[in-house]
Amino acid sequence: MSVPGRDPGPGGTRASAGLDDEADRWLVGRARSGDQGAYEELVRRHRDRIYRIALRMLGSPADADDVAQEVVIQLWTALSGFAGTSAFTTWLYRVVVNRCLNHRRGQRPHDQLADADHPRVAGPESRVLAGEELQAGLAAISRLPEDQRVPLVLVQLEGLSYRDAAAVTKTSEATVRGRLARARATLMSEMKDWT
Repeated sequence: MSVPGRDPGPGGTRASAGLDDEADRWLVGRARSGDQGAYEELVRRHRDRIYRIALRMLGSPADADDVAQEVVIQLWTALSGFAGTSAFTTWLYRVVVNRCLNHRRGQRPHDQLADADHPRVAGPESRVLAGEELQAGLAAISRLPEDQRVPLVLVQLEGLSYRDAAAVTKTSEATVRGRLARARATLMSEMKDWT
């Protein structure tokens, strides 16, 4: 069953994205007026996105879960700060990225991800190597400086346009492109043993 305004998935169209924006704006308006059901629907629509961004920013499922829960709790009161001048998802990306950056600043840096965070894949050798490569990739992303990690997660992994990533980071498109290029070059260098 199709729900109006729901994410159509990878094959979705720009028109359906517009429906998502309209549905989000309607839900935000209802939630701001105290409709808890609208707030819960808004969270349900975006909770996977919130967790996914946090995981890619932090590299740790436990930390990502903590941040995702903090964002969901913060969202109820933070909705009053949503001016509606951009898409709700752009504003939400900014909230999640800022929470992740604050979380990282409050901890000592992780030089290496714990094996328990990303267990090795059992099975044929190719699956084991793929799991190890994934671990190495996540570790390399988590070591990037935040000014490079944020554009990489937003553009490369989340699929945002340069314009939307610039809106989230409050920088120019040229800055996003430059930082993304540096992040890609750093990752290519760190992952050269896997190619």
